[in-house]
Amino acid sequence: MKFTEEHEWLDADGDVITVGITEHAATQLGDVVFVELPDVGTTVAKGDEIVVIESVKAASDILAPLDGEIVEVNEALVDNPAAVNDDAVGSWFFKMTSPAAAEMDEMMDEAAYQAFIG
Repeated sequence: MKFTEEHEWLDADGDVITVGITEHAATQLGDVVFVELPDVGTTVAKGDEIVVIESVKAASDILAPLDGEIVEVNEALVDNPAAVNDDAVGSWFFKMTSPAAAEMDEMMDEAAYQAFIG
């Protein structure tokens, strides 16, 4: 599993990369009340805003961590956005494929992420 400075986690399984937000991010957001997911088949560029999360504290975006294509979304979060607060790592937002998957090697591992959030 790899982590971004935007508090996203990425987990690669073959060519498919699953993306969610970290426990730290979920805690900072507070109670999540709404999630808007991208459409399957959407082509994204690294840094694109692709998921909208609204909580009782704020609205936030998940950015595309890599260039690629959305191949699956977690529709269960639309009906139960609070699942993010219950299990941030288990509540993934989308799965993608990316020609730039090797860029994950440059992202933080768990120890580096823990040091990053202090």
